[in-house]
Amino acid sequence: MQMHKAVKELFERYARNFNAALTAEPDLEAIAGLYAETFIAASPAGIMSGRNDDELRKVMAGGFARYRQMGTKKMEVSDLRVTPIDELHGLAHVDWRATYEVDGARKVIDFTNVYLVRIEGTKGKVFGWITGDEDAELRKHGIT
Repeated sequence: MQMHKAVKELFERYARNFNAALTAEPDLEAIAGLYAETFIAASPAGIMSGRNDDELRKVMAGGFARYRQMGTKKMEVSDLRVTPIDELHGLAHVDWRATYEVDGARKVIDFTNVYLVRIEGTKGKVFGWITGDEDAELRKHGIT
């Protein structure tokens, strides 16, 4: 149960920081604090690894600018399922609901990402994620 609580709190912070970054300059230190020192990512575009460093913060700043530009208004966790691997690691299936405003119309997209999480003390950190094709989904909904 400790893992579920830590992961739930992690994604509550994740959503809170993400949404704050949609309305103002992102707190890149707080957002970077959600991630482990190194991480892996997989999507239809391929697999990559990275470090939690200044380059990550630069990429995050650009990403939030892009989200604001395309009309992203809110990102909410609609459901969370945690599968422990051991006492320190787990898989978090996060169902997100993204709200956009495009040409005066409100659009909502539901999607699921899978995160690899590690418990450090009493806090969870993301050390990897697996996502679908975000750009294709946005195009399908007329957002990009």
